[in-house]
Order: sequence, then structure tokens, then C-alpha cells
Amino acid sequence: MQLNLKRPIVFFDLETTGVDTSKDRIVEISLVKVMPGGEKIIKTRRLNPEMPIPAEATAIHHITDEDVKDCPTFKQVAKSLAQFLEGCDFGGFNSNRFDLPMLVEEFLRVGVDVDFKRRKFIDVQNIFHKMEQRTLVAAYKFYCQKDLTEAHSAEADTLATYEVLEAQLDRYPELQNDIAALAEFSSRGETADFAGRIGYNDKGEEILLFGKYKDRKVEEIFRIEPGYYAWMMNGDFPLYTKKVITEIYMRSRQPKPNR
Repeated sequence: MQLNLKRPIVFFDLETTGVDTSKDRIVEISLVKVMPGGEKIIKTRRLNPEMPIPAEATAIHHITDEDVKDCPTFKQVAKSLAQFLEGCDFGGFNSNRFDLPMLVEEFLRVGVDVDFKRRKFIDVQNIFHKMEQRTLVAAYKFYCQKDLTEAHSAEADTLATYEVLEAQLDRYPELQNDIAALAEFSSRGETADFAGRIGYNDKGEEILLFGKYKDRKVEEIFRIEPGYYAWMMNGDFPLYTKKVITEIYMRSRQPKPNR
């Protein structure tokens, strides 16, 4: 079933130096931009991560330091990449928990402040796990009756993810062919930051999801203990999480209106 699109959606997959969004870097990115009319624009490129690729990462994606030594850095492609993603929703496999946070971190590290707040994010893995509980290789076999022979190749994984979502729409009539509905169904619960450190209470107010102040309002914490903001800013938190808490901190410093 072809996706019902009101605006373009970009399916993407990353190969990286590791799984720590605060420290690791992208070595390959593949994007499949699907237009509302069904046209697909495919872009895949390797990047110099400006750090050694660990052997355990190479063992998974088979990309070595030698392979990327003459490739551009993320900084060199960031602005053109941001333009390519402008106005698009996103789709991926485990993308809400890893690929999207990693991509946003890379943009922030090079000073490109992308705003994805109004975008929709479809995580095909979450749909798959809610429906069948398997991996991408098994999903591709199950839904598309094909073998994913080039697993952990960014382009192969990206195209397979797109095909799996179309097949899921064919298989499950209860899935609504609508980007907003699919994004909601494939989410694991809304958070204010991609790393899942800041959530929302039932009033829509930001709360901490970890530590001694878990489930307390962030703005309230910063008012009673301003040093907690400094601790988070100096801590090993992703840049996007720090961006979110800075916005909350600045809001907490503003005087409350008289009633």
C-alpha cells in the first residue's frame, strides 16, 4: 500500500562509530525521500567521523578508517543536509531511540540548529514489535517475503524499512495510512528531548525522568535548586537535552505574572 502523504517523508539509517549519541559520530548516512506523488530520491554518503572507528563497530557495518579518510565531515555537509530535510517527516527502524537523536546531536555539534518539533516520526520497529516482535531482517522476510542479504548496509536497511512500512499498511487494515497516526502509533511515549531524560506529566509540563527528582517538574526544580541546571549542563548529557533544559531554565527565571 502506498503511503498517504501530505508532505515528504525521509526514511533514513545511520552507521556510526558506536551507540553513545554524546560521543560517537556518523560514518554513513542513507536517506530515501518519498514525495507525496510517490517519487523516491535516494542519497547515501559516507562521512569522516574525525575519530577512529572502533573494531567492534567495523565488525558490524564493515566501514574502516581507510574507507572514510577522504570523505567529507558532517560539518561540510550539514547545511545541504538540513535543506534536504526541510519540511519533511521522518521514518526509520529504531530511529526514535537512536538514529534521530544521533542526527540531531551531529547538527548541534556543528552549529546547525535544526527544529524538528513540528515533524512526525514513524518508528517502523515499534510498529513491528507491537505487531510481531522481531528484527529488521525477520521483518523484511515476514512482510516482504525477501531476504535482506546486505543487512547493516545503510542504504539496504533504509530501503528495506520503507518497504516494510508499506507492507505493514497492506497487512494491518487497522493501521491508518496517515503520517500523524503512524507516528503516534509507533512512538514509545512523548518526551521533550530525544534521549528520554525529560518527559511530560498529565498537564503537559516537563518533568525529569531520572535521578533524585524523578517525576518532578523541571521548572520547579530549577527554581528551588538552580545548581541542578549547572550540574546537568556540565554533565554527560546529549546536546539536545541541554538545549531543552536551557529553554526551561530561562523560562523558570522569568518572573511570574501577578494575579
